[in-house]
This record gives sequence, C-alpha cells and structure tokens, in this order.
Amino acid sequence: MASNASIFTSNSLLSLRVVGFPRFPISQLHTRTRIQPNPLHTTRLGLSSSSSSSSSSSVSASTNGLKSLYLSDVWARRFVTSSNFQMSAVSGDGGGGNGGSGDGNSGGGDNGSNSGGGEGGKNWSLLAWYLSLLEKYPVWTKAVTSALLTLFGDLICQLWIDQVASVDVKRTLLFTFLGLVLVGPTLHFWYLYLSRLVTTPGVTGTLMRLVLDQFLFAPIFVGVFLSSLVTLEGRSSQVIPKLQQEWFSSVLANWQLWIPFQFFNFRFVPQQFQVLAANFIALVWNVILSYKAHKEVIVK
Repeated sequence: MASNASIFTSNSLLSLRVVGFPRFPISQLHTRTRIQPNPLHTTRLGLSSSSSSSSSSSVSASTNGLKSLYLSDVWARRFVTSSNFQMSAVSGDGGGGNGGSGDGNSGGGDNGSNSGGGEGGKNWSLLAWYLSLLEKYPVWTKAVTSALLTLFGDLICQLWIDQVASVDVKRTLLFTFLGLVLVGPTLHFWYLYLSRLVTTPGVTGTLMRLVLDQFLFAPIFVGVFLSSLVTLEGRSSQVIPKLQQEWFSSVLANWQLWIPFQFFNFRFVPQQFQVLAANFIALVWNVILSYKAHKEVIVK
C-alpha cells in the first residue's frame, strides 16, 4: 500500500496513470477535458498548496503557483468486478473525510460534506456483501442461510401453530442443524447439477427442470429429511410409521407451494441466485415441514 502514496515537489511532474486513461503531467491537467466519474465509485482528490486549497472534483493549477503537492492516505480497493475500483486521496489538512463503504455497490457514508448513499446505500451495501459471500463461499453461504430459515420456520411453527407454552430448544436446534448440513448444501449441488443437465433454453427447458425437480428430487428429499429428523430426535423406531403417515401429504403440500414458484425460479432467475430466490418461499415451507415432522405418530 505504501507504493500508492508519494510526495512531489514543484520540480517534479506528477503523472497519474489509471487503467483505460493516458499518462499526462500535472501541468497539463487544466487543459484537459474533465472526465466524468463513475457515479457509484467517485474519485476524490485533495490538493494542498501555499496559495489555495480546493475541495472540488475538478483540478485547475499551474506549475508556477504550485509549491507542493501532497498525495496521502491513498487506498486502492478492488471490488466485485475487476473493472471497478475506488481511490480516495485526502490532503494533509483533512478536508475530505473518509471514503465510502468499499463494497463496490454503493457510494457509502462520509464524514465530510460529501455524503453519498444514506440508508439506501447501506441497504445496497448489505445486499452486495451477501452476494459477494455467495460468489466466494457459495456452499457455506447457502448452508447458513438455510439454517437461519429453518430456525425461524420451526420457531414460527411452535409459537404460532402449535402455540406451545415454552419453546422446545432441542427440537429447534435439530431442525436448524439439518438446514445447515442437509438442506443448504444439497440444494446448492442439486440446482447446479440440474442447470448443467438441462441446457434446453426457453419454456421447454424450464418445464424439464421443473418436472425433474418436483417429481424426482422433491419426493426423495422430503423422505430423507423426515427420516433424518426423526432419527436425530431419538425416535428411529418411528421412521417408517412417520413416512407412512406424513410423507405423501408433505409431498402434496410441496407441490402446491413449490411448482408455481419453481417455474418462475427456473424460467427467470440465474442459476447462482436460484437458492437465494427459493429462500423467500422456504420460510413458509419450513413452517409446514416442521408441523408435518412433529405431528404425533398415530400407531395403528
């Protein structure tokens, strides 16, 4: 980072080279046409001289009146896309404040007079942070997201549907554990495999993926989930009766909820965001699944 900060005197010519822009000396800056900055990633340059100090984004100076030029506190930040970057240069007298959020998707907050983003910027920063995690750690991000959704799904089921006096913590933890180690990773690899298996474009491809997902994968996965949960809860002897009692009704509920949504998901949502999109419906599904999984088994 030290190589990005330098001090130049009046005997030196400053050349600032950025990818995509030509090299030119500081003495010619006033003759150049000002380059419009990227509205999402604004470059701020602070200048300090013996005659004046300017806080505007355009620079006009001559070498005769320039005693010294200080470039300090320069941070180069890489973002989600390799073509976007942000450089923040603050003069020694502290006129500009601190830089933006640094995630490449928002102007961010500012301690100086130039504020960019506000609450909307924070919201986009959070979304950008989540999407960057999806890109870097797709399996873990989807696993943790699924765990949170199963956690809230079971809590809603207990407090709103079952209306228990106190939450069964062990039940919630086991349900959440399956969301972490089973639901999230399995859905990640299944959607990835499905997108590679069916490459037919348009409505035909969407219907093919929908049929495979709902009539092949879903019935198997519902059975695996119910069996795993009952076993983890120490009721392995009830696995077969539970499947006989709840499996088919659970699959029917799955079809009623997921078939309309998955058609939209497979048709319009890119593959890397399909699990994220499904998570919005997954909260409702987890409430239903928790209810089905914990219904008392009627022994015939």
